Amino acid sequence: MQKGSCLCGGVTYELSGTLRPSVACHCLQCRKTSGHYVSATQVSAEDLNITKDDTLVWYRSSPEAERGFCNKCGSSLFWRCEADNGATSVMSGTLDGDTGLSTGKHIFTAFKGDYYDIEAGVPQLKEL
Repeated sequence: MQKGSCLCGGVTYELSGTLRPSVACHCLQCRKTSGHYVSATQVSAEDLNITKDDTLVWYRSSPEAERGFCNKCGSSLFWRCEADNGATSVMSGTLDGDTGLSTGKHIFTAFKGDYYDIEAGVPQLKEL
């Protein structure tokens, strides 16, 4: 079991099951919502237990996806797409303590910022 939360603690959650390696997304939406790129693991709907949702808000960022964030501290926490059958991407940086995760790949690298480099040795996809 892995636990996580937003910065202020208004949203807390628990993850069970196996976590997918983090995927680093460099698309414009992820860059705008996080201020950099996003790195997220993913779990099935039954493996995500939101234990406190006092300040959780869902924002429909596209016709097929929505993003969960804290409306008090602004932490970006979740992303889910209707095509993923209820799976939710969980921002890896919101997990508490050591995660044991590694970055599995970088996606939408064609849109990355010019102010940083992507480490070598990890697969990079210009699109998805």
